[in-house]
Amino acid sequence: MGGKKVSVRPSPCSGRRILAQKRPHSDGVVNSVKKLQRREISSKGSRLFSKSNAQERFRNIQLQEEFDTYDPKVDWFLQLHFLKKRSRIIEIVAAHDIVFALTQSGICAAFSRETNKRICYLNVSPDEVIRSLFYNKNNESLITVSVYASDNFSSLKCRTTRIEYIQRGKPSAGFPLFESESLRWPGFVEFDDVNGKVLTYSAQNSIYKVFDLKNYKLLYSISDEHVQEIKISPGIMLLIFTRASSHVPLKILSIEDGTVLKSFNHLLHRNKKVDFIEQFNEKLLVKQENENLQILDVRNAQLTEVSSTEFMTPSAFIFLYENQLFLTFRNRTVAVWNFRGELVTSFDDHLLWHPNCNTNNIYITSDQDLIISYCKADPDDSSVEGTAGSINISNILTGKCLAKIRACDPNVNISPRNRANASKIWSSVAEALEDITALFYDEERNEIYTGNRLGLVHVWSN
Repeated sequence: MGGKKVSVRPSPCSGRRILAQKRPHSDGVVNSVKKLQRREISSKGSRLFSKSNAQERFRNIQLQEEFDTYDPKVDWFLQLHFLKKRSRIIEIVAAHDIVFALTQSGICAAFSRETNKRICYLNVSPDEVIRSLFYNKNNESLITVSVYASDNFSSLKCRTTRIEYIQRGKPSAGFPLFESESLRWPGFVEFDDVNGKVLTYSAQNSIYKVFDLKNYKLLYSISDEHVQEIKISPGIMLLIFTRASSHVPLKILSIEDGTVLKSFNHLLHRNKKVDFIEQFNEKLLVKQENENLQILDVRNAQLTEVSSTEFMTPSAFIFLYENQLFLTFRNRTVAVWNFRGELVTSFDDHLLWHPNCNTNNIYITSDQDLIISYCKADPDDSSVEGTAGSINISNILTGKCLAKIRACDPNVNISPRNRANASKIWSSVAEALEDITALFYDEERNEIYTGNRLGLVHVWSN
């Protein structure tokens, strides 16, 4: 779940290219590793404890609050007509008791969980269209990636704002990042919180640059017009070069200083499209159209193959670095694999609502033991529209559903003080579980935040 990549698109309201990401959390990566080392996750006792602990955490989770990103009173500030309309939530980030909600149109609102009121909008210019968010735990700031009408929406602009300024309602107190970089299409910026790095690509001169995420200092550059893509995993980068007819040239670099650790060619089937090439520590995953999955150990060139009938090309990956496993998403289903090519987990009662995997609708906990997803409430129900889905909390190692938030009973998911208005609130619960377009879990507060197509954010808490 290495990083998040945001690419420029011609249209201000077009889709975003997001790589599998490790969700930010305040404990930091090192502490998570230590916690995982202390937990014997393979032991029966530990699994039982993890299961009971998770069930307790989510036992009485209920709908508590509703926030609205839409406000007709801000029309005077906004210059672009599509920013003045209701728009679905595409991304939610939470930090320091603030919930940030980004809409597809490009408006980003910050809400306080202390006052349950909107603090401010993050758009500091009337023609700013915010494309993506990244919480930088290294310096407790929020980075926004935007395009502007004045620039014909043609290049990405990054801005960092300390959380303390946002808490005071002063989003304009931030400052721009990477001003020297030309991030025009097909340029991009990628934030990698696992390694604490930022990768930029300037298509104008075919130069990749790596910056320190702590202070945004330039560390080194990679200049090679034959590099087709860069994949990041803990400690290393994989450079994928233009393929030849029978092979693809690859290089593995140190993420810290760009030193070349290994150069090699990987043989390919001629005239077959490459579905994906992924790097996970010392393991290289290569899949070509209608061919077996190849898992290559780059240290000793040991090759493992998995039949194409067993492993079909997924629509998305999430790597679980600490567990040495990876998740695949395909046709609304989730599966867990190890790097011997073996299926580890198939999930019970976990049919994703959206046919095309959207990682903003999925949350992996920092211990990498739970997956929280927006699913179909009844897996046997083939209808998609007009019914409420459910929020499922499942164990990644066993595939068991530990808890579920759904609208099945007027008294379920409603706090005791609101039982008198149970019927009305139940309707609100059902509506809140319809067409969820973004989901985030705040591990510190033990709260789930969901956003929907109307631009509303709902808070689920116990």
